[in-house]
Amino acid sequence: MDGLSRRRMLFTSGALGAFGALSAASPASARSLWTWAPGGSVAGTGAGLDPEWVWDEQADQLVAAVIDRGDVPRVNEALRTWTRNDQPLPTALPADLRAFIDSARRLPSWADRNKLETAAKFNESRGLYLNLLNGVGGGMLSTAIPREARSVYYSKGGADMEDRVAKTSMLGFAVGDLNAFRPDGDVIVQAVKTRLVHAAVRHLLPQSPAWSQTSGGQTIPISQADMLVTWHSLPTYAMRKMLEWKVPITPAESVAYLHVWQVTAHMLGIRDEYIPATWTEANKQSDQVLDPILASTREGIELTDILLRQLAEQTSPGGIDRPLVNALARYLVGDQVADWDNIPREPFWEKTIATAWPKLVAFREKLIPLPMVPPLAWTIDEAIRQYILFYLTKGQGTHIEIPETNRPH
Repeated sequence: MDGLSRRRMLFTSGALGAFGALSAASPASARSLWTWAPGGSVAGTGAGLDPEWVWDEQADQLVAAVIDRGDVPRVNEALRTWTRNDQPLPTALPADLRAFIDSARRLPSWADRNKLETAAKFNESRGLYLNLLNGVGGGMLSTAIPREARSVYYSKGGADMEDRVAKTSMLGFAVGDLNAFRPDGDVIVQAVKTRLVHAAVRHLLPQSPAWSQTSGGQTIPISQADMLVTWHSLPTYAMRKMLEWKVPITPAESVAYLHVWQVTAHMLGIRDEYIPATWTEANKQSDQVLDPILASTREGIELTDILLRQLAEQTSPGGIDRPLVNALARYLVGDQVADWDNIPREPFWEKTIATAWPKLVAFREKLIPLPMVPPLAWTIDEAIRQYILFYLTKGQGTHIEIPETNRPH
């Protein structure tokens, strides 16, 4: 991302979790039979195929060819100069890739500009909650998705989690920005680049013996079902938590927030027949594809520790606030997921957060007066602010790029 603005640092919301849409997500082998009906999608119809066996055929064939013919370095160099939604594509791109991107960058016919603008304002006003939920919360959920954790661990980005966080945050910056889908925004740019990364991982990861030995029988990662798993760990999870916290959200804001993620899902290559049309349908789908597959893995535990250590070191040099970070993560995802991630118990901070956070939210929403907010709530508040700064500044000088290799061993 070139020239991360002060406005973006202050107001960006919806930053993705530690892996987010860049992750090679995949549901566990115990996943239940697909029963969600395409009539509940934005398309309103569809073949009803199990998304576990559907990928992104056009992008996959193209990117595999780009990798196999040695074009990745020149493609990445050219794509670094493509930074705005309205910008012509670099002339240095191979003709076949250029044609694909020209098609992939078009918004779906059902995209609603008014809803996208409402979503941008909602992201601005609720940025603190959304960054916290999609960052720490979504990150902890992603490490508790067995195949996702293993796929991230064994792909190239797993060897450098700070860089992975930075690249992942780029799409989050774009989705939550005030001008996200405007001509001078960059959500289309980052989403299409992410789609190319997904295709590259599908080509490369099956060549990793370490991944193949732990993939639970999956031979190609990042199916449409896998992407839905990650998608639900972001907007669906975030909306559920905001409602739980009693954050005031108007019907128009609720619809708009869903819509911006519906359009983003389309731009990432998820078929319209799998994208939920309403929150009711989103919750039904999440109940089937995300909730039942959460579990513990060695790779997920290791990645969780890396992520929480990074955050603790950012909020306090030396990591002295790690107990607070542990407790905050537990509060966001609950004890079951936290136990799967092997996040230590912190009795003092857990009790403090459970007491203080709801009052801090109520104060922010002007529902209670300041004297009712415990003093320790502001320590929690500052930790969250430092977390947001940590994620929002990681994207400076970073680019989403097509990988050529898996994690080195």
